[in-house]
Amino acid sequence: MMRGTILIIDDEKEMRELIRLYLSAEGFTCIEAKDGEEGLELLRTTHVDLILLDIMMPRLDGYRFCMKVREQSQVPIIFLTARSDEWDRVYGLKIGADDYIVKPFSPNEVVARVQAVLRRTKTMETSPYLHIGSIEIDERGRKVLVHGQPVVLTLKEFELLVLLAKHRGQVFTREQLLDRVWGIHYVGSTRTVDTHIKTLRIKLGEAGNIIQTVWGVGYKIDETN
Repeated sequence: MMRGTILIIDDEKEMRELIRLYLSAEGFTCIEAKDGEEGLELLRTTHVDLILLDIMMPRLDGYRFCMKVREQSQVPIIFLTARSDEWDRVYGLKIGADDYIVKPFSPNEVVARVQAVLRRTKTMETSPYLHIGSIEIDERGRKVLVHGQPVVLTLKEFELLVLLAKHRGQVFTREQLLDRVWGIHYVGSTRTVDTHIKTLRIKLGEAGNIIQTVWGVGYKIDETN
């Protein structure tokens, strides 16, 4: 049975209790916060494996909470909210969420989504190599193989690939990729990201199709490919 500590942040007590009931039955430890400020305080003192996060909350809403967490941590975040518009879903993923579930929901679906996200992130953390389809990445050796054949990448192409591979399924904006790969003081255009993604796909050949463009947002590695 997969176990871990889940932080549930929602201003509705009944909602927190319902989610805790189902997650506890699967062996998870649950801690709760009624808003983003309280959630940040818990994160400072408690190890958390995943966060279930509402958006509409007093003091510090879910969007601002997510952005604050992403400044310092890659702990998985799943939005659990009544906001169902496409804009809300896209924006939630854009700022760093790993998944987005719309209320009303099936509690069993929430448990399944939590398990899926944790399974994905735990695999990435423990494996000495990153395997995505026919691509194998040796981060320490800075080597990339496609169907067992070496592919020569520039430093930035390699760092882009590693970043996307470690957070497969997560959408990164061009600005986020610039910050993470080139550094926050880089003054060039976001076209740099597009150019490097294009050359990276070409060098990876057919395997490069795993790098997906999310129109109007940015890029991700689609783990289903």
